[in-house]
This record gives sequence, C-alpha cells and structure tokens, in this order.
Amino acid sequence: MRHLARRLALFLAILALVVPGFAPAAGAAAAKAESKAAAKAKPKAASKTASKSAAKTGSRQAAAKKAKAPAKSAKARSKAKGQTASTKVASRQLPAAAVSTGSSLKGKAAAASDPLGGKLSAASAVVMDGETGEILYARSPDLPRQPASTIKILTGYLALSSLRDEDRVRVSRWAASQPRSKVDLTAGAVYRAEDMVNAVLLESANDASVAVAERVAGSETAFAGRMTALARELGAGNTVCRTATGLTASGQQTTARDLAVMFRRLMADRDFAEVMGQRMATTREGKALRSHNRALWQIAGAEGGKTGYTQAARKTYVGKFERHGREVIVAMLGSDRMWPDIADLVEHGFAVLDGSRLVASSDTGSGRAAKARTSL
Repeated sequence: MRHLARRLALFLAILALVVPGFAPAAGAAAAKAESKAAAKAKPKAASKTASKSAAKTGSRQAAAKKAKAPAKSAKARSKAKGQTASTKVASRQLPAAAVSTGSSLKGKAAAASDPLGGKLSAASAVVMDGETGEILYARSPDLPRQPASTIKILTGYLALSSLRDEDRVRVSRWAASQPRSKVDLTAGAVYRAEDMVNAVLLESANDASVAVAERVAGSETAFAGRMTALARELGAGNTVCRTATGLTASGQQTTARDLAVMFRRLMADRDFAEVMGQRMATTREGKALRSHNRALWQIAGAEGGKTGYTQAARKTYVGKFERHGREVIVAMLGSDRMWPDIADLVEHGFAVLDGSRLVASSDTGSGRAAKARTSL
C-alpha cells in the first residue's frame, strides 16, 4: 500500500510540473494517500507487536510451568514409591503362592518359585539341614498356625528332664477327662513317669500330657508357660503354648520354622532322641504304647518324629531323617496328605544336600546357621 501511495504522489508531482496551479491539490492528495497508507499499516504493526508480546508472555509461563514440573514429578515419584513399599509389606502377609495383587502363581512361574509346586498340600513347611541349621526348602515358614500334637515335643522333653523314670504321677479328674488321643488313664491312679513320657511322645496321649504337666508345674496353665519359655530358649520366637496337649486354644501358635528349630535342638539330647526313635514301648503293667510316627517304618532314614491333628490345625508333623551321614529336619503345618507330603519333603531335602537339585523356593528366609550340637 505504501508503494502505491508513493507512486501516486510521484505521478501528482509530475502532473504539477506539467499543469500550472495543480501543485497544492497534488500535495494534498499525496498527503491524504500517505495518511491512508499509514493508518492501514498501523494496525498490522500493532498486531505484530501484540503477537511478539504474547509469545514472550507464553514463553515465560511455559518456563514457569517447567520449573514447577520437576518438583511435582518428584512428589509423584515419592508417592508411588511409598505405595510400592506398602504393597510389598502387605504381600508379605499373603501365602508364598500369592502375589501382591492376590492372584496365584500358575504354571512355570509356580514351579520356579516352589520346586514342589502343586505336589505339596501343606500350608507351611520347612526342610532344614540337621547339621548346620540351613534352610533347604521353605513354604511360608513363619506363618503362625495351631500346632496340634507336635507341640508335645516340649511337653515330653520337660517331663523327661524334670522327672526320674521311677517317679510317680497321679492322674487328676481333669487329666483323665481329656479327649482322644489318650491311653485311658484312671482318675486317682498313679503311674510311673517313664511310662507317662512314652505315652506322651509315642501314643500322643492327651490324658498323660495333662497328668505330667500337673505333676511338674502344679497346673496345666503353669506348665504351658514353661513350655513357651523353653521354646524361647531353643530359639523359637513365634511359638506360644496354652495347653500341654496342643488341643486348639486361643492364642496358641507355632510355625514350621520354629518346629524345625526346636526339634533339631531337642534331638541333640540322647534320652529324648532314644524315646522318639522307638516304634513301641511297654508299660510296667504290660500295656503296649505304639508310636504314631509311621515314618519310622515307611520312610528310609527316619530317626524320630511327632505327628499331630486337630480340625483347626489339620495334619502337622516334625521329624528327623538321616542318610549316609547327612541329616534333615522336616516340619509342616496345615497338611491334608501327611505321609505323601512328608515323603516329598524328605526326598527333596536329601536331593538338595546331594547337590542334584537347586533350591528354588522364594521364601526360605534364612542363611546358614551356626553349627549347634550342644545337649540341653
């Protein structure tokens, strides 16, 4: 537009030279044309200036946002990290077969995390090297559960270490009234301590368990306190006893790891190990007391063990096995198939010791323990 105005002004100037008296009109017209051109050019310039100003403002706002962004991002990362940690802590409370989302591991993933996979029915299990205390296999080893009669390893040991063989044990009405398993002791009758210990550890007799508890500590409740104290002394920090029998009681609990730790230490005591290794014993009166531990005649290398069962606990077990100079301790809680489970755990333990299979359990949770063979 400016170029057109200039051309018009030039044309008028030339015309003024040619035509006398035309100069004022030409100048006015030129001035008017230039004024119009300037008026039209002004909005464009203003528009360009506004655009540049807006662009600068936008850049400053973007820069400000960018400056804030890292702080917000760091906060978000911190929040996400906290949520992840919380999830990990929660997952730890789920069974080993479960992940944080609550879904179960399946197929190859399950086989990789648990070498016994779907073969084992037990809710919790441990296989321990009997020499070193090292964990060779574990499934939820620290899951607290009702122990059932496996807890009688503490009852039997306390009775064995507190009473002489010929000491007399009188049976109270409370002891005689205990539910099965029992050896049908007569209330008011007196029995030899050795026979009572055999009844506890072989026949898993509830009546004999309460009778020796009352003889040693004055009451079953006081005796249960001593059982818990013994468990702590043996290194079992998650075991709490409320009864001498293992019958279901509120607040009573143990874990597969605790059972293995306790039994390994107790079997270092020669007298205790001798009783546990018996298939049968005979009382002074000629009554046969037969072990409930079928592993003694069904599984090679069995040296002793204690079974248990209640509806709440399901089938439970702890035992020791020795082959070719190697030892394993097996403990399990919450089993539906006791003897197949025990056989699988024993075979797996010796396979690991022989180096023929790698341990793949993700829940072993224990390093090498110091070698401890001290008699209690």
